Amino acid sequence: MDSTVAYSPPWEQERPRSRPTWGFAEGDELAPGRTVLRRIGGGRRYEAMLVWDDHRLAVLVAKVLRPDHAADPTALDDLRREAALLEQLGHPVVVRGFGSVAEGGFPHLVLEHLDGPTLDELLADGHTLALEQILPLGLHVASALHYLAGEGIVHLDVKPSNIVMGGPPRLIDLSVARTVAEAAALRAPIGTDAYMAPEQCEPDGRLGPPADIFGLAATLYTGLTGTRPFPPCEHRWPQLSTTPAPLPRRTPSALAEVLLAGLDPDPAARPTARAFATALEPLVAALPHRMTLGRR
Repeated sequence: MDSTVAYSPPWEQERPRSRPTWGFAEGDELAPGRTVLRRIGGGRRYEAMLVWDDHRLAVLVAKVLRPDHAADPTALDDLRREAALLEQLGHPVVVRGFGSVAEGGFPHLVLEHLDGPTLDELLADGHTLALEQILPLGLHVASALHYLAGEGIVHLDVKPSNIVMGGPPRLIDLSVARTVAEAAALRAPIGTDAYMAPEQCEPDGRLGPPADIFGLAATLYTGLTGTRPFPPCEHRWPQLSTTPAPLPRRTPSALAEVLLAGLDPDPAARPTARAFATALEPLVAALPHRMTLGRR
């Protein structure tokens, strides 16, 4: 649930520090009929809670604005925008939303609870994934990005920690997502360090769906190699055309080709999400009919 909204470059932001917290304990009421089970994470702006919802008789996730953001008009507008986006969207690989509470003591967004590790957790300590995992993962996420682009939405934060592994995997966290027009109008960095496309590091009017393809290619590259393809933006400037290290020998040529195309510094040279998925489909079809979710 932690996402970097880089209105100023991430390397210029404050170092990690203790964040204000509501100090919720098990059984505390977040809203009428919605009680806290436990804290499961958090970021600069939000705390993430596992909650019980009496209306749905279900366990859900609540992204709760921290005390120092609860009355901030910009934070509240962003919360409402993310809730509206989730209400608009419906895809098997995109997390579902169940509305928001922007008024009251604890403004929060309600999401489905996904029971599984994030890709980031599986890749901890330099671990890699087998091709039997990487290929279906890439195909599923490419299908979600094709759908988002068709809806006029750019996710802007495709990365391992925003993918929950499962059958199918799920793309989460639309907190920095923008419409295509809004993305093109941005003029400050937005996204997460090494997964940001060059046009996210230095927006110049070209920011749009190709940035999500860059994030997907960078994510799959990390899954194959255990390392990120590029350093954070500040170490790429002004040489934004830096090329990544070679992929492992075991990488099928068709996969290597589409990944390197997805990492092209020129957004116009990257494949569309549909083309990305089309390149992976025959590779997935040739796999044994099984899916492994754990580490290699």
